[in-house]
Amino acid sequence: MKTHAIIFGINSFKLNISEIKFFKKYKPWGVILFSRNIENLEQVRNLTTSIRDLFEDRNFPILVDQEGDKVNRFKKIIDLDNYNAKYFGDIYKSDPQFYYKYDKFLKTNISILKYCGININTVPVLDLYNEDKSSVIGNRAFSKNPKVVIKLSKYLINFYKKSGLETVIKHIPGHGCTNRDSHLVLPQVNFSLDYLKNNDFRTFKNVKNYLGMTAHILYKKIDPTRCATQSKKIINDVIRKYLNFRGLLMSDDICMKALSGGMIKNAKLTLDAGCNILLHCNGKIDQMKKLSLIVPETDNFTNKITQKIKANFYKFY
Repeated sequence: MKTHAIIFGINSFKLNISEIKFFKKYKPWGVILFSRNIENLEQVRNLTTSIRDLFEDRNFPILVDQEGDKVNRFKKIIDLDNYNAKYFGDIYKSDPQFYYKYDKFLKTNISILKYCGININTVPVLDLYNEDKSSVIGNRAFSKNPKVVIKLSKYLINFYKKSGLETVIKHIPGHGCTNRDSHLVLPQVNFSLDYLKNNDFRTFKNVKNYLGMTAHILYKKIDPTRCATQSKKIINDVIRKYLNFRGLLMSDDICMKALSGGMIKNAKLTLDAGCNILLHCNGKIDQMKKLSLIVPETDNFTNKITQKIKANFYKFY
């Protein structure tokens, strides 16, 4: 079965009949899980096994967004309140037990993911910490110091890779420079390109990875009409050339309100701008069917990088 350039969410704790029928005909690049899909460890393990069996692909990408604290998809199973990126960024240089504590946190998340059959976590957040209390990134970011963000992000990525799991750097080229929530509105940034290169873009230039997720942000001094996800200029000139990102570029969720063109139009604009993979999270089967009519098969570049990713995966049998 050929793979298509999209990641889908699903509806509940197990695949329903409509999803099974749909996925038997249409194979997305991956499936992403959320809290609505997670009841207990055995249930998630059975769910991921059923997904892999359906696609007859033991290395099929199954993703989750498991950062810690307020972004904890396993909140029914484990309490990670107060364990966020900012907590670890704050104690990085001051606590002599830092690496013991950070390793324990990483091992806890990784052991849960591996047991459940999840092979990609959409971490780390490379955005810079924004002290504005209304910032959507907030304590999801390690620090306002790019050097700390770079150091701890590299450490996390290597830790996951050694464990046989993959990661996604986000939100490229930088979401920390705004206090607006792209789930609700389109954030607009007025900083100059030089300022952004020295600050928010800096972390992404110094951290390499196979997968990166875009920011739904309008950088007005670079492209005044298209947000990063849908901007050929930003993807080509900033992300690919200046930041030298050579991995697979996946969009943030194309159903977020920052994108106002309608789902199909958003999908087409995002792919046309240069994203390799779309992200569609809500699990609504009617929308998934409509997208299946316009989303193409993955191209040779995507397939090549995907094979490199899968070669490092922990094998789920």
